[in-house]
Amino acid sequence: MLITFFRSILLYILVLVVMRLMGKREIGQLQPFELTIAIMIADLASIPMADSGIPISNGIIPILGLLVMHMIISIINMKSIKAREIICGKPSILIHRGKIDEKALKKERFTINELQERLRGNGVVNLGDVEYAILETNGEVTVIQKPEKRNTIPEDFNIIPEYEGIPYDLVVDGKIMDKNLKVIGKNREWLKKQVEKFKMRPEDALVVTLDGKGQIFCQKKEL
Repeated sequence: MLITFFRSILLYILVLVVMRLMGKREIGQLQPFELTIAIMIADLASIPMADSGIPISNGIIPILGLLVMHMIISIINMKSIKAREIICGKPSILIHRGKIDEKALKKERFTINELQERLRGNGVVNLGDVEYAILETNGEVTVIQKPEKRNTIPEDFNIIPEYEGIPYDLVVDGKIMDKNLKVIGKNREWLKKQVEKFKMRPEDALVVTLDGKGQIFCQKKEL
């Protein structure tokens, strides 16, 4: 019983490490070759995990082999455009200049209803509002609306918004993020003074952030 327990933990850690090494993309953003490898890794790990009579190396070695294969294919993808097209495929234009491409739909085995569903997922409910709809290699559909249907942006009114930058977490769950303090050129003493304005210590804060405009957000821990 204990052997099965520890084998499961070991294989879980191995699969977790391998998936992290494969990258940070979500399942819906995986390329076909990445999804195939992920499924095979899960299958290979489940066999020695469930049967203690099978040597654990029978799961570890193939999983590491798949990781090596993934690395090789990823390098080939980065080096060769032609190989990238063969392995990952090419994007398909389903709607071109406002007109649905029936040949592209048939080639990709896409129905009108499925196309409409994908458009709604992009916040577009009317087919007539779409200038281009592109089926990406990972299965996602990118929608470009007609100019008159797009949301207005400050540039349309010749307005240049102020630079905002990105917010930095300075305290998370009462723990001071020294690395972020160093990035913004501040120290713990400065942080302490800022947080004291909210009548608390950094250790008492649930979160403290600093945005690109120098505004500080601070909330106290209640639990």
